[in-house]
Amino acid sequence: MELLKSWSNTFIEAGCDEVGRGCLCGPVVAAAVILGDDFAPNLINDSKKLKFKQREELDQYIRENAIDFAIAELPPAFIDEHNILNASIHAMHLALDQLTTRPELILVDGNRFKPYPFIPHQCIVKGDSKVLSIAAASILAKNYRDKLMIELHEAFPEYGWNKNMGYATKHHQEALMKYGATIHHRKSFKLVY
Repeated sequence: MELLKSWSNTFIEAGCDEVGRGCLCGPVVAAAVILGDDFAPNLINDSKKLKFKQREELDQYIRENAIDFAIAELPPAFIDEHNILNASIHAMHLALDQLTTRPELILVDGNRFKPYPFIPHQCIVKGDSKVLSIAAASILAKNYRDKLMIELHEAFPEYGWNKNMGYATKHHQEALMKYGATIHHRKSFKLVY
């Protein structure tokens, strides 16, 4: 199914998505993307449905062809202090803050968002598999975060972050039981099951 190029067909839309909400460690990362009418959908889809190589190619295409895009991250300490939902929404706000083109409508993947100053928003459940700009945001956010987790893996190879990206896999759980939490783990999350 081809994704919608526009939700409103009227306004300048910024699609927003975040990645890393369910991880035990690392930042939460959000992206905001504004696409033009001439943006070709290519193979863009929800980032979770794409292979690594596809996401890499699409990441470059989005960066080169979007009207505007921005990426923001918030560290585990912020997540621990404000909770993951608030951190996710705040990261999306920070990404929107960085856009040089002002959107007239914000499209958010999911069902929760806090109003952004002076711009209306629309929450869309499974928006990353329905709307092109949200799918593009999901790709940028996921690629950015995955690369970051692969870099963090170099300092903490025991946890397998280059493969699990910080999610609670069996390997990650076993490493937590053996070595304990790192500075990159979210202390407010249940780390050992």
